[in-house]
Amino acid sequence: MLNDYLRRHDGVITAGQALSVGLSRQSVNRRVQSGEWRQCARGVYFVEDRPFTDAARVRAAVWSFGEHAVASGLAAAWWHGLTRYAPVDVEMTTPRHGSGRKRPGARVRRRDLKTGDVVECRGLKVTALPLTALEAAVRGSGNRAVMDRALQREATLQQLWSAHLRNKGRHGSPAARILLQAADGTHSTAERILTGLLRSSGITGWRANVRIGGYMVDVAFRGAKVVIEVDGWAFHSDQATFQSDRERQNVIALQGWQVLRFTWLDLTEYPERVLATIKAAIRV
Repeated sequence: MLNDYLRRHDGVITAGQALSVGLSRQSVNRRVQSGEWRQCARGVYFVEDRPFTDAARVRAAVWSFGEHAVASGLAAAWWHGLTRYAPVDVEMTTPRHGSGRKRPGARVRRRDLKTGDVVECRGLKVTALPLTALEAAVRGSGNRAVMDRALQREATLQQLWSAHLRNKGRHGSPAARILLQAADGTHSTAERILTGLLRSSGITGWRANVRIGGYMVDVAFRGAKVVIEVDGWAFHSDQATFQSDRERQNVIALQGWQVLRFTWLDLTEYPERVLATIKAAIRV
């Protein structure tokens, strides 16, 4: 039972969990004293017969703040699979009146979470996907794609708004509200960003909202026969819309036009790369 528990929990175990699977306090102490177990924090141990992975590090950090601690922010985003790399500092949320000292490698926010905003994932309490996406997306501009990835999965825009309203006043709440507002009617927002970039960079020879092959395109360079289409957040593209966009793109391409597609995130996160691509395409 002990080995199975350790396998499922990345080699991390608490004193209480050890007792629940049949070990005595003396047995736990012997393992620590012999070096078989490493003490990560008071009452939290790691078994030294395996690599200390990022999953073990995150789990140990959260468990070191007690049974009510919840992984949140970028730590929760990584645990949910929304980001590729685990954060250096493990962010977690603990009850407002909880205990626990600050320690290296941990960022603690004290807030009482609603039941619906906490889930258990692979044996660890983490913020639910909608709240995780909101909190992680505002941890620096490079993390805005986290919200998009969450909404490509089972989360919905309505769930994100609900999570936001339940947690007003949290760190990053104003920035999250701006992202959510941008998500409503995002295509028009992205189109305005694109035309603004073209004007500010001095690129000429284009027109917005041009009809080609029976379709209205966002921007067209008639001289270079280049069309630019902008997409909103990924969650706006259901299967039917995805298929329609591809059919539309094929019709335009068969008439001799090169089609460039950019997303809201491309335009806001990588505008210089977008402009370089457009310049390369229209260069004669």
